[in-house]
Amino acid sequence: MKILLVDDHALFREGMHYIVSQLGEQVDILDAGCFSEAMTIAGNNPDLDLVMLDLKMPDSEGVGSVNLFHSRYPRIPIVVVSGTDYRGDIESAMNSGAMGFISKASASKDMVQALRVVLDGGIYLPPQLLLQAVARVEGGRKDGRSWRVNRFGLTARQMEVLQHLAHGMSNKGIALATGLAEGTVKVHVAAIYQALKVGNRNEATRAALKLGLVEDRKGGSMKAYPPVQDTAYQ
Repeated sequence: MKILLVDDHALFREGMHYIVSQLGEQVDILDAGCFSEAMTIAGNNPDLDLVMLDLKMPDSEGVGSVNLFHSRYPRIPIVVVSGTDYRGDIESAMNSGAMGFISKASASKDMVQALRVVLDGGIYLPPQLLLQAVARVEGGRKDGRSWRVNRFGLTARQMEVLQHLAHGMSNKGIALATGLAEGTVKVHVAAIYQALKVGNRNEATRAALKLGLVEDRKGGSMKAYPPVQDTAYQ
């Protein structure tokens, strides 16, 4: 496993070395003190498994740098590690290709959990930031009380995203099918993971099958149940 840490503060990178090393003994950790150095290192290390990228560095364009890195190296998952938790930055980062967003104020165990989720192919947002991000994309209040959820804790839009996810569609495919921005789809997918207590798409599909949210037809293809009626929402 090879992970690149990108932050202009050496002390923070040193602390992150300790946290990232908790992923296992066979972790090769690379450092970059600026965005341009990160781009060079990524070009010289095509086998990178993950990059942890700070949004605010002297030579960084913030979310624009996330987009640039993702465009140049689309196969390397990006986790934004930032001192800001501005909701617009979160959604913009996810739209630009990030697969996770971690606040620098997070506990080390939460950071390790987040990295495991993304390395396993999942999407991660801290619970409190996720709640507020969902409020933003659902068009409701930050306390999450202005939209209805069913008994599984999923909104009607998240149920729709879950059906497409269970059919094996990518985030980009779901975005096209639903008319949502890809970053908004990622926010809903992260909310689905949290509600179903899973860490990736396969686990989400299995949990949805077990709970009866989708059903498996003969031949292994997925079929969605009829839309959940409004009475199922509180």
